[in-house]
Amino acid sequence: MGLIVLMGIFAIGVVIGMPVAFALGFAAIATFFYEGLPLIIGFQRIVSGINVFSLMAIPFFIFAGELMFHGGIAVRLVRFASNAVGAVRGGLGIVNVFSSMLFGGISGSAVADISALGSILIPVMKEKGYDDDYAVNVTVTSSIAGIMIPPSHNMILFAVATGGGVSISKLFLAGVVPGVVMCICLALAAYIIAVKRGYKSEVFPGFTALLISFISALPGLFTAVIIVGGVLSGVFTVTESGAFGTIYAFLVAVFVYRALTWENFKLAVVNSVKTTSMVMILVACAAAFAYMLTFYQVPSRMISFMMGVSDNPIVILLMINLMLLILGMIMDMAALILICTPIFLPVAIAIGVDPLQFGMILMMNLGLGLCTPPVGACLFVGCAVGGIPIERAVKTIWPFYAAILFALMLTTFIPAISLTLPNLIN
Repeated sequence: MGLIVLMGIFAIGVVIGMPVAFALGFAAIATFFYEGLPLIIGFQRIVSGINVFSLMAIPFFIFAGELMFHGGIAVRLVRFASNAVGAVRGGLGIVNVFSSMLFGGISGSAVADISALGSILIPVMKEKGYDDDYAVNVTVTSSIAGIMIPPSHNMILFAVATGGGVSISKLFLAGVVPGVVMCICLALAAYIIAVKRGYKSEVFPGFTALLISFISALPGLFTAVIIVGGVLSGVFTVTESGAFGTIYAFLVAVFVYRALTWENFKLAVVNSVKTTSMVMILVACAAAFAYMLTFYQVPSRMISFMMGVSDNPIVILLMINLMLLILGMIMDMAALILICTPIFLPVAIAIGVDPLQFGMILMMNLGLGLCTPPVGACLFVGCAVGGIPIERAVKTIWPFYAAILFALMLTTFIPAISLTLPNLIN
């Protein structure tokens, strides 16, 4: 009965429009009352949820992404991507995917990716004769690269949700190949649709222009090199790496690109504070909620349930994928990482799946949820930037969904895609 109270209050909170973080917190505290547990334990869980040193890296990652967005990095990345692959048939679609792959390694956020690049690329694509639904769909789906390709604050949330048993540096490495594979699949889908619709290619500007655009984008790209390289080399902790990366991003934006105005700097600070506050409140409340899930033995019950349905690892992995896809359609990604990890990770480990591989499966599933109604934040932002109704975008987005699902199946059933690079640093 207690589990019904916990899940029922949470579901009611979400349905009536309560922020997910508050719905999690209210559900957990109400269940503490129901069970007669000391309320002090609930507040201890809330505080301990954010009393984790590695979480300090999240505001640095977010702020670095905001600085690079407002400091001119996005424009230079788009210019470099356009010069590199724009001459292919329907090249601006591939440019879109390529730019997301590059910027994803800096922003670490799908929503930041689509906000930055979408506002630049979607109007340009429409100007060049591309249909607005195509421009929106390729931008929305390629934005998931910000989740998969390091550095990603969502991976830090996953590491925290595992109880600290997973290395963040190995998670960063594990995301590289799945992220690139997914972008290649999306680029192929973009190319096929472009050929089918008869979109034209751009004129190749020449190797000199390509080299100049690469050199121009290079200082900004080094932000990701500092953050990820500092962690992998052991020179910095994740938090220290985020701090140094933020300082570097500020210096590049101010002294190299000279594009960061005082107004843009204030906007970057405000946006970073808002995003960080939302993430931290969510982490705190999810910690109390996860405690009650463990109290009711939900992880062990889930293992028993799935093993009762089938003991075939392939069937169980397909079931996990299906559940994550459905949940990703109706809930916020950060909340799902914190809720689903303690439930599904023990199941995955029980059938021999490495936690790093499960992390990539989780990220790609929930990333697809960001592009899928009714809650898809990236889809909403992309349609708002492109000025088209969500219904129109959804009608033609299916080839891109199929590309992501294909990459997801590869990541799910070929462990080497996620594990080869992390195993190199053992």
